[in-house]
Amino acid sequence: MDRFRVGVIGCGRISAVYKSAFSAMLDSLDIVIAVDKVRERAEAFASAFPGCIASDDIEDLLRMNLDAVHVLTPHFLHRCHVEACLEAGFNVLTEKPIATTIADGESMIQTAERTGRQLGVIFQNRYIEGIQEARRLIGQGALGELRGAWSHLAWHRPPSYYQCDWKGSWEKEGGGVVIDQAIHSIDLVRYLMGCPVEEIQGHIGRRILTMIEVEDEADAAIRFSNGAVYVFSACNYFIENSPIRVCVEGEKGSVLLTESVVDIVLEGQKPYRIDPSLDPGDGHVRYWGNYHAVQIRDFYSRLRAGEKVPVDPRDALRTLAVVLGIYESGKNGEVPVRPGYI
Repeated sequence: MDRFRVGVIGCGRISAVYKSAFSAMLDSLDIVIAVDKVRERAEAFASAFPGCIASDDIEDLLRMNLDAVHVLTPHFLHRCHVEACLEAGFNVLTEKPIATTIADGESMIQTAERTGRQLGVIFQNRYIEGIQEARRLIGQGALGELRGAWSHLAWHRPPSYYQCDWKGSWEKEGGGVVIDQAIHSIDLVRYLMGCPVEEIQGHIGRRILTMIEVEDEADAAIRFSNGAVYVFSACNYFIENSPIRVCVEGEKGSVLLTESVVDIVLEGQKPYRIDPSLDPGDGHVRYWGNYHAVQIRDFYSRLRAGEKVPVDPRDALRTLAVVLGIYESGKNGEVPVRPGYI
């Protein structure tokens, strides 16, 4: 297939990243329709692409002849929008999290399997060059036995961020800083560790952003099947969006991600740094990075080749299971729990 006919559902805040990525891929993509419940947002998105239709009705999209759809809607809508697109015969790439419950995620996977369509989930930070190199080194055993990991996220979300009809709600957002922001840290540690999570002991709290239902800070001890313990911490009431940090430690070396830069230390070698090839900001909010474009390109390259698209939805569901495990443990007095999906 030389060209793909593409639709978008959801033209809110994150859609700016997709608009930029699609604009650089017009040699192979035709952006056919943009849908949002606020028609003006759909029109603003569609205006960037000649011939693109704007609509506030998903049924308009479902009646079209499309190859793929990008689902950028609120978390609680992922299942219904993804399944509707799969049933219509479209391949789908959805924003994270795959869903807000394991049951919804499993239903989405089963629908993809039954319809013979492909479902991928956005976890763009897996594509950072230093993360790819770290995964290769870990796979080769260069770090030796993995002993532990840690991540720290201290970002800023003002009260105005939650002044919409779904943010800050357990029912619709599915949580706060863990499921919305720090899920990327959790996914990267899982991706690098390469083995199942066996136990989670978590804490969640609402300390500063008291106008919302969900947590604005969390921490956890997460034990993997190889015995390594992951020290997790996150909050979204800091004064700014400080650089996210993720570290994996092995008996022979370590990998440290700071925003999009990766520092690698290996026994007997001079430490070295892998800088990102892309400007992390590139006109967008800096913490989003610019690796959406890389994953989107990979999505279409895999479709063209008839290969499985990234990120595997079952692996995305495992990351969600860790998020939900932190919530379960935190709500029940830091009681250790075993993830419901491994």
